[in-house]
Amino acid sequence: MLTKKGKYGLKALVHLAQLPVGQLAFVGEIASGNNIPKKFLDAILGELRNAGFVQSRKGKEGGYRLARPADEIKVGHVVRVLDGPLAPIPCASRTQYQRCEDCNEATCQVRHLMLEVRQAIAEVLDQRTLAEMRDIVLDDITVASDINGLPLTQKVPA
Repeated sequence: MLTKKGKYGLKALVHLAQLPVGQLAFVGEIASGNNIPKKFLDAILGELRNAGFVQSRKGKEGGYRLARPADEIKVGHVVRVLDGPLAPIPCASRTQYQRCEDCNEATCQVRHLMLEVRQAIAEVLDQRTLAEMRDIVLDDITVASDINGLPLTQKVPA
C-alpha cells in the first residue's frame, strides 16, 4: 500500500510538474495547495532532492522545482525512493528480497501470487511518467464501488 509519504511526494511532484519549466514553488504553497502538512512535506522534499527529482534554492526568491523534465521521471522510481520495494511481501521483492523462514519458496502459493501482484504494480508504475500522471483527465477515470454495493464504476467528478 502506498504510504502517506509516497502519496504526498507524488502530489508535490505533480504540483511542480504543473508549473512552467524552471519556475520555483514555495513549500507552503505546495503544502496548502495539496492538503499536505508543511513539516512533513519539508522532509519529503529533502528526500526527493537527495534522489535527484527536485532542485531547491534558499532565500526570498527560493523554492523547489523539478530537476529534470516530468516526462523523464518514472512514477515507479519515485515510489521506490519514498516507500521502498513495490512487492507486498519481502520474498516477492526484486530490489530488497528476503527469504521467508516459514515456507518453501518453490511451492508457496502465496509467494507466487505476490510475485504476480508485484509484477502488475511494476508494469503500471514503471511505464508511467510524472507528465502522464499530471495530464490525467479526471472525467475519464472510473473508480470501483465501495462495499456498500454502489455501482461497480462511477465517474470521478472533475
